[in-house]
Amino acid sequence: MLETIWFVLWALLWAMYFILDGFDLGIGSLLPFAARSEGERRVMFNATGPFWDGNEVWLISAGGVTFAAFPKTYAVMFSALYVPLLLLLFALILRAVSYEFRNKIDHPAWRSLWDWVHFLTNFVAAVLLGVAFANLFRGIPIDANGVFHGNLLSFLNFYGLMGGLFFLVMFALHGALWLCFKTKGEMQERALSFVYLLWPATAICLVGFLWLTAFYTDLFKAYFSNPVLFIIPVIALVGLAGILFMLLRKQILLAWASSCVFIIAVTFFGVMGMFPRMLISSIDPAATLTAFNSASSELTLTIMLAVALVMVPIVLVYQFWAYRLFSHKLDPEQVASDSHSY
Repeated sequence: MLETIWFVLWALLWAMYFILDGFDLGIGSLLPFAARSEGERRVMFNATGPFWDGNEVWLISAGGVTFAAFPKTYAVMFSALYVPLLLLLFALILRAVSYEFRNKIDHPAWRSLWDWVHFLTNFVAAVLLGVAFANLFRGIPIDANGVFHGNLLSFLNFYGLMGGLFFLVMFALHGALWLCFKTKGEMQERALSFVYLLWPATAICLVGFLWLTAFYTDLFKAYFSNPVLFIIPVIALVGLAGILFMLLRKQILLAWASSCVFIIAVTFFGVMGMFPRMLISSIDPAATLTAFNSASSELTLTIMLAVALVMVPIVLVYQFWAYRLFSHKLDPEQVASDSHSY
């Protein structure tokens, strides 16, 4: 029972990370296309600046839960996915540097350098997350000893690359919606035009990814054996449709919330399709790691659950306060004149 609870919490932590850092990655990936002036570029930095480091707490939490609740899965996963995870780490580090270094020197060439670093690191991180999770769904070549039989190119299969494209477009849509919420006037209209461009692109990528999922994985077996799980993809479709519905009603924040629902459902669709498997072996089914054969002791899981029930609400309250504090609209002229902004 505890193993199942922690498996669901593991999925929820990843979903929270995709929701919160997803709009950071999305806005960063849109930087060269959505901003036409220095003031607008600074608006895009400041739309995520107060939040990005707090949002990454959920990535650390997801990794920490994997380490503490499912140590064997953590050991094999971080060994097999060592290169892509290291690339993701470098991308996130350089993204952090781009926030802090961009305005250290008042020169267009210096700012342009860090603008491109910001764009590329967000772009690469979004794609890598999609590639990594698609390969988790598909299975990776590990043996009974947890030894990885492959290399970086093993992950760059067609299904993995489709997962990377899907995550990139999904995060870009999510980021464009956040930019609509944080801006006004001409920039908000431009961000809205990106939403209307990215929404059908996301829908097409979703259909393509689901079709390939049926072909390359066995995730749908869990759904046909337990039809109640089909509520998850239904919720995903409701969330995706809700984006347009709320935009037609001029409810931008609710449109962004609908995008959050979509991302949560997409995450749970894949993870619950794997259950109870956490690391699928593509070369030896017996080597597959599950929530039951890789979990910590019952005592450890019980203590962790008690701590989580206390600490997670505290983190949520703090983040709600932070988002509330920085919920004001951003104006390009005002931001450009503020020496303390990004």
